[in-house]
Amino acid sequence: MFSIAQLGHKFVKTVSCFCGISRSLCSSPNGSSDGFRRIEKHLIRHNNLNGSSSSSSFVVDENLEEDSVGASGRYEEEDSVGYQQTVFNRASFIRNAKNGATKALKILQQDGPGFDTKSALDGLEIQVSGLLVREVLIEILKSINHVNRDRCAKLGYKFFVWSGQKDNYNHTVNTYHLIMQIFAESEEYKAMWRLVDEMTEKGYPITSRTFNILICTCGEAGIAKKVVERFIKSKSFNFRPFSHCFNAILHSLLAVKQYKLIEWVYEQMLTDGHQPDSLTYNIIMYTKYRLGKLGQFHRLLDEMGRSGFPPDFHTFNILLHILGKGDKPAAAVDLLTHMKEVGIEPNVLHFTTLIDGLSRAGNMEACRYFFDEMIRYGCEPDVVAYTVMITGYIAAGQLEKAEELFSEMFDNGKIPNVYTYNSMIRGLCMAGKYEYACLMLKEMESRGCNPNFLVYSTLVSYLRNAGKVSEAHEVIKQMVEKGHYTHLLHKIRRYRRC
Repeated sequence: MFSIAQLGHKFVKTVSCFCGISRSLCSSPNGSSDGFRRIEKHLIRHNNLNGSSSSSSFVVDENLEEDSVGASGRYEEEDSVGYQQTVFNRASFIRNAKNGATKALKILQQDGPGFDTKSALDGLEIQVSGLLVREVLIEILKSINHVNRDRCAKLGYKFFVWSGQKDNYNHTVNTYHLIMQIFAESEEYKAMWRLVDEMTEKGYPITSRTFNILICTCGEAGIAKKVVERFIKSKSFNFRPFSHCFNAILHSLLAVKQYKLIEWVYEQMLTDGHQPDSLTYNIIMYTKYRLGKLGQFHRLLDEMGRSGFPPDFHTFNILLHILGKGDKPAAAVDLLTHMKEVGIEPNVLHFTTLIDGLSRAGNMEACRYFFDEMIRYGCEPDVVAYTVMITGYIAAGQLEKAEELFSEMFDNGKIPNVYTYNSMIRGLCMAGKYEYACLMLKEMESRGCNPNFLVYSTLVSYLRNAGKVSEAHEVIKQMVEKGHYTHLLHKIRRYRRC
């Protein structure tokens, strides 16, 4: 076992060294804190096959054939006309589908006692297509809030049934997933399960996307376990693009942070004789770290190498975060060097993950070093990298440095996102610059960045705590006038002056 003190700046050459590094720093009591969100997102996106996701949306095929090119390399006139006609037809199809969707939504909005929605939809005489149905269901999904969710579920299903009865049209798996998402957002869980049964009865493939929608709505671990058991035993579960159903399940459980259940599924996987691959190892190692089972984390890292799966892009990302959280910048330098030695070029994600960990450890000097090092490596910082640095400076009480980076973002053509603005607003409030914080809210809106609920609640909370009640009420008034998050207004009103 290697300790960080023994390693110093020495070059890290083997996977066993990584285990030693992580053992040393993971023994710290802060080893299992909540700094893995960015890693988790990329593990969730990780795909160990070359296939595309089975939940891809309807896309008009634009790969037009160019067989009309003659031996001279010029388009024949008649083929050029045919090509233009094809493009025109497709543009016309898309335009008609979108117009039809707009008309259908207007009819659905009129639904109520005494109104025959089905007949009104029939009267539109619109051509029902996959694109039209998708447009309608997505608009309904986007409009769901705490107040109207029951009505949205009703309207979505009413349109789903009506469109499914039309000639020359059949629902797809993706359409089922959309109506399931509407039910999920509306908390109509029994209706979701009825749709799954209907899909099975009609011979539709039950995919990893289906499982993901269901598992994300279960909440309670006991309910989630029943969902998992059903999918493990299901013969109709089509788990593409994953190598087997267990990876598809582990992948989805990671998104909802069901770490205990991930352990159980992994045990079932081994019991059934399935061997883990690199995706499996990365998810399980991440899980063990989050659960504080550091000994098992190290054993899995060793086992991964022995099984023919050397640390990959995601493994290094996990290790870099661990080094950051352990405030071990020297070891991180060695690890970055080793990555290049084994042919994995560190990119913006790796540096941002490391900086995020170091900022949580309070080492902003090291954060700045690796931010500059990222640029020297030829990696251009993105909005997330800037936001992580700004957030770290704000947490460290270094508002001036945060403001410098905020200005630097604009100079380098990077537009701050809602999380960047939230950090800046919080920093300004912490420094007592409430007027500037309110101006920052207006600035982000003028730049087309819509504040989320966290931005409003952060500003209101600080204003109230500072005794600036009228200013807080003005922010709430602006939010209500814009129609933003009115269903969450009761949460803001719970804030009390300290």
